[in-house]
Amino acid sequence: MDIIYIDRLFALNLILDYLLVLCTARLCGVRLRRVKYLLSAVFGAGYAALSLLPQLSFFSLAPIKFISGAIMALIAYGGEEKLWRCCLTFFAVSVLFGGAVWAISMQNGGSIGNALYLPVSMPVLVISFALIYAVLSFLFRRSIKSADISVSDVEITFLGHAVNLKCLHDSGNALYDPITGSGVLIAGSDKLAPLFPNCKKELKSSDCTQLLQNAYCAGRLRLIPYSAVGTRGGMLPVFRPDEVRIDGALRDDIVVAISPTPVGGDGFDSIF
Repeated sequence: MDIIYIDRLFALNLILDYLLVLCTARLCGVRLRRVKYLLSAVFGAGYAALSLLPQLSFFSLAPIKFISGAIMALIAYGGEEKLWRCCLTFFAVSVLFGGAVWAISMQNGGSIGNALYLPVSMPVLVISFALIYAVLSFLFRRSIKSADISVSDVEITFLGHAVNLKCLHDSGNALYDPITGSGVLIAGSDKLAPLFPNCKKELKSSDCTQLLQNAYCAGRLRLIPYSAVGTRGGMLPVFRPDEVRIDGALRDDIVVAISPTPVGGDGFDSIF
């Protein structure tokens, strides 16, 4: 008869579940939110521990397992734009990991008994996870690279209007305000348009002087010089927002530059 220690089972599942949701996030190329992943892992570990109690034997039913997995995915990835992709990837990674554990255990002469508890050694678990992660990392290396990029949530408030952006922390961005020395956050005019509801036509123009001549923007915008690879340089209109928050933290050392062309890439729409 196997003796299962609930505390050890909880700790083991906590570690493995955290790695699973973290691996899924990296594969999907979303910004890593480790606190949410830990909460998801705590729920998963709690479910695993409770499922072995005789009075809660119904936890072994397939619908309950699926619901528990869905709750874990929602805790970890709720609010993400790629929510459905993250959920499906989480289930796929979990199935692949379980299959790898089963295959390696059988190869070593082990057996799978209880459907909720796999009596395998820690080396088997480590090897299984490493194998799955290596294979998936190769197949989804572009998404993993995207997840490693530092992207923050930015809220900009100006004249009673607000926009929310995904901002890439670009170490190659050396642009600064020559008057105040403030750092410059660059966003496309399409993303900043809600801040200037009376300047839609001027925002679409590549001639920034039209924007400065608009009565609504008069005295609120000025120009700063810039240069970039592949261009001869030029001028960008900038303004000082009433408020800028990066990941919820208030910043008073940032001005915002309006780019006539879209700025961004996979997972971000502005640069700082």
